Formats: sequence, C-alpha cells, structure tokens
Amino acid sequence: MANRNTSGFGLIQSMMVGNTPATQGQSKYEIDAGETNAIYNGEPVTIDISTSTGGYIVTAGAGTITIGTLNGVFYTAASTLKPTWSNYYPAATTPANSEDVTAFVNDSPIQEFVIGTNATLGGTLALRKSKIGLTYATSAVAGSTSTGKSSITLDISSAATTAKQLRLVRVAEDPENDTQTAAYCSVIVKINLHLYLVGSLATGI
Repeated sequence: MANRNTSGFGLIQSMMVGNTPATQGQSKYEIDAGETNAIYNGEPVTIDISTSTGGYIVTAGAGTITIGTLNGVFYTAASTLKPTWSNYYPAATTPANSEDVTAFVNDSPIQEFVIGTNATLGGTLALRKSKIGLTYATSAVAGSTSTGKSSITLDISSAATTAKQLRLVRVAEDPENDTQTAAYCSVIVKINLHLYLVGSLATGI
C-alpha cells in the first residue's frame, strides 16, 4: 500500500526528546541582505562561520552541522516600505536600506521532527528495524516558491553508523503515511549534528 504523501515536506516540529510537548519556541537570527539562495520553511539551516562573511543563517547542506529549521522571516520591503512576513526566504531579497532579514529558527537541540523518507525502509521487518538509530543525510535542497515549503526528504540510502545530519528515532504515528515498504513514510528524527551540542563539530551525538 502506498503512502498518501507523494513528495517531501521538509522537517516539521513534533515532540521534544523524552516525549515532552514541544513549545514551538524559536530564536531570532539574521540572513544577509541579498542572500542569493532561497531558504524554505522546514529547511535545515546553520550559521555561516566563515571569517569574512560569517554570522548569518544559510542553508545547511546534507552532511553539515545544523542549528535547526527555518520557520519564517521578517523584513521591511524595499518597494513598499511595509513590514513583511514570509514563511520562507525568497532568493535575493534586499530589504529597505539594505537591512538584514530577521530569521526565525526552531533551534532546540532536543527537538524532534517529522520528515518523509525518499524510499522504502526495507522489505523485511528485520531490515526496517535495522534502520532505527542510524544517522542520515537529507535529499538535495529544494522547495516551492508558491507554498514556501521545503521538499527535502530523508535519504535512506545514506544510512550510516558514522555522524550524519539527522538520526532516525522511530516511525511517526501517521496512519496515512506509515507504510514502511513504500517511499514517503513519515518518520521521527532529531538533528544529530547540532551546533549547540558538545562534540557536534567532530562526531555528533
């Protein structure tokens, strides 16, 4: 039986580690005015730590250290001078007076997220169970400028015991998308390579 979802939807906040309710808390960061790459809602992000242009939020690639996911941005539009909220960062946005863009990031290191898989977890129960607890990369960064949502998925073929971006915790309780023998099964993950956790620069947790 196929899952209802037929494409990725990025990372969506779920519970916290320990099965405690999520506070949906967010922290403010900045995106450099004119950043050329779009950053979508639910997309993993990190802080650029380069010496010349560092300090800004950028997309966290499939195997990079991450601080959380983008929830939206706020800026003063250059054309209208009106305060503007967007659920994603449109590429090459330069606010009035070339001010930086305020980014709201879900950055708790113990946050759990729901994400869809890009392939089956396995044909047998033993094979599917063996995927739990491993670390994974995400699929290539992509998203929709219509909805603002990321379309990344969990790259099942990247499963490893070494430190990768996300750790698979369990299959999500989602009756319409819990078929593990088909693509786009909803699963629960947490950020493994989190910038705010001790040791993450080298090995993750």
